Amino acid sequence: MTGLLNEPGSRRRLVADAVERAMPAVEPLADGLVRLVDEKEMSRLSFLKAGGALVVGFTALGALTKAGSANAATQSTLAPAANSIDSWIAIHADNTATIYHGKVELGQGSPTGLLMIAAEELDLGMDQIRSQRIETGVTPDQGFTAGSSSISGGGPQVRQAAAEARLALLTMASQRLGVPVSQLTVDRGVVSGGGKTVTYGELLGDQRFNAKFTGKAPLKPIDQYKLVGTRVQRVEIPAKVTGTYTYVHNVRVPGMLHGRIVRPQGQGEYGKPIVPLSVDESSIAKLPGVKLVRVGNFVGVVAKDEYTAIQAASQLKVKWQESPTLTAIGNIGEAFRNAKTTDRTTFNKGNVEAGLAKASKTFTRTYLAPFQTHGMIGPSAAIVDYQENGITTVFSHTQLPYSQRDKVAKILGKTPAQVRLIRIEGSGCYGHSAYDDAALAAALMSKAVGAPVRVQYMRWDEHGWDNYGPAQLTDITAGIDDKGNITAFSYASTQPGWMSTETAEEQNGAVVPNATGNADLDNSGAQYALANRRVISRSLPNVNGGVPKVVWMRAPGAPQALHATEQMIDELAHAAGMDPIAFRKQNIDNYRWLGVLDEVARISNWQPRVANSVSQTGNIRTGRGVAIGGFASTYAAVVAEIEVNMKTGKIRATHMYAAQDQGLAISPSLIEQQMEGCLVQGTSRALLEEVVSTKNRVTSLDWASYPILRFKDSPDVTVSVIDNKKEKSSGSGEPTTAPVPAAIANAFFDATGVRMTAYPMTPARVRAVLAEA
Repeated sequence: MTGLLNEPGSRRRLVADAVERAMPAVEPLADGLVRLVDEKEMSRLSFLKAGGALVVGFTALGALTKAGSANAATQSTLAPAANSIDSWIAIHADNTATIYHGKVELGQGSPTGLLMIAAEELDLGMDQIRSQRIETGVTPDQGFTAGSSSISGGGPQVRQAAAEARLALLTMASQRLGVPVSQLTVDRGVVSGGGKTVTYGELLGDQRFNAKFTGKAPLKPIDQYKLVGTRVQRVEIPAKVTGTYTYVHNVRVPGMLHGRIVRPQGQGEYGKPIVPLSVDESSIAKLPGVKLVRVGNFVGVVAKDEYTAIQAASQLKVKWQESPTLTAIGNIGEAFRNAKTTDRTTFNKGNVEAGLAKASKTFTRTYLAPFQTHGMIGPSAAIVDYQENGITTVFSHTQLPYSQRDKVAKILGKTPAQVRLIRIEGSGCYGHSAYDDAALAAALMSKAVGAPVRVQYMRWDEHGWDNYGPAQLTDITAGIDDKGNITAFSYASTQPGWMSTETAEEQNGAVVPNATGNADLDNSGAQYALANRRVISRSLPNVNGGVPKVVWMRAPGAPQALHATEQMIDELAHAAGMDPIAFRKQNIDNYRWLGVLDEVARISNWQPRVANSVSQTGNIRTGRGVAIGGFASTYAAVVAEIEVNMKTGKIRATHMYAAQDQGLAISPSLIEQQMEGCLVQGTSRALLEEVVSTKNRVTSLDWASYPILRFKDSPDVTVSVIDNKKEKSSGSGEPTTAPVPAAIANAFFDATGVRMTAYPMTPARVRAVLAEA
């Protein structure tokens, strides 16, 4: 490896490679590199006795901790050049490859899909390829991993880089074998031609390409794919199943202290300062070695061991400034209706008023969706090792590595090049939860105490200070003619925008920025061929709006929009005396929507009839409902089969079906896993999940005050992936969750003849609606 080690920055890459393989522990060596602790030396029992931690101990190089050495201080953490093959791919002497990409693992398995794309273009097997752990300065900057964009957004760059690498390797092979590139073939990294062979490893093993993108590298035609489209095991699952996978919660560094944030239990209105009026340091004086950290309005405690830090955070007496301004959660409809909003017409086609005038029947409904929390099972955690004159190191499970690095640099008064962020997986959250805030809090504490600090949220921190999915008030007016054609569709939504300031930043004096809107145009009637359609977005002010902090959450805005849109479509179908699927198909002219409708009807054995046309008696009623919608340019259709207990009001989803068209399916098994998860989580959101509060603060602080679906109540799920090779790949991590609340609400109407215009459809809400009806 001499050639590789002599290249600039390559030692840091080698260390990062070693950390990626370090399961369950690493041992420091004098030269700053690492030796892996052999599994025979470090048994699972001894690993568990050590607390299940990845103990990271690097010395001279300072790659992960103690980054203050002169060597470390000269190494940039800026993103590698995107147009260099070496920024994306390394070929090793053993004929394997490492792929450097910027899309993080969120529990969805997307990095496995990216490896499949790269392996396909390189003509390698999955056993010959691996990903590099995400680290600023080592892996490319592909933006943040969100919006179901890992494959659709990150895949094309990885694919092109692999194609460029393959062309470069074939050019080398051509020179080595004396055979034109056009006459060479490759199988599992073995290049053949003219009766001779050479491997990728022999051509380049552990040396750099030293080549830019040519822009001429041909991409493999889809009809020649051997790996893409097949079922491949997720690369990280074996380690997760055997308990050897390293999560951010398991990481420990030498000299590390433990910190806890001290805040009120539950956030108030976004934008209102979190002001400590008094802090009684004597209240924790008896706890050994505790340090109080105050930076602006930020309050934290640091101790040598975690339990002492927990005690200190609990016992520290702080008097907080209070004002009863969190008014929107308790009565979303009234608060949103009376708010002074910023209104925008985001889509306007035809003449809605004229279309309504021509309708034989018109309907107007108002729908409500709640604030909901990401609810990570493993709460946010981060470690920061602040170095005054060297590189500050951050361990975090962020979705946006380079952006978070920049935020940490800013809050510490450093340049981005002075901060290195190593991304280590945490708990899956499907949206921007509080992981960035944990890292910023750890940064403030580490700078204050001059040592590495690990911050982990308590459950009430995670629930109470999450970035919630936004509530929404939706008004729809629509009409049909006497043939069951939709003549007009008017959709207006009121919701808070997405708020991007982390709480620690705000406490440290950052200015709260304006929120951005989150109306979802794709799910407000766009599925249908509508001559007259209007969409209006009404945004609440993010300051003095009476709302908590909200950001994106799985399929942002889509479940809220579809809960309204697809219930109105169902109501129009019922008024027309038509089967819900037949009505939808009559009003659709897009083959992909028609395709997912036909497929979900097939797998659910849908029998056409008008909704709520079967008379039922008794305490338990059954129903079925359908809804279509999606996210990230993906088409999804869902059928829900439910039981309703007319006495208790409990809805049980017995079976959920989904069909999805995401274009070319890179990995059908990955897509199926995401669809199944979407159905279960979507059912939980539809039936149970809702943030509650007083007029001062959020009170959803645990799993009792914010219940989620239990295993015993989880539905059976059946999914079908439509591998549409005519279309490019689009997102699959979120789309199928979008129609779930609407499908369940439509099934409730089928069972009872009553519309559920608000969710979650809790037993109390169901009983109230049935009593009113």
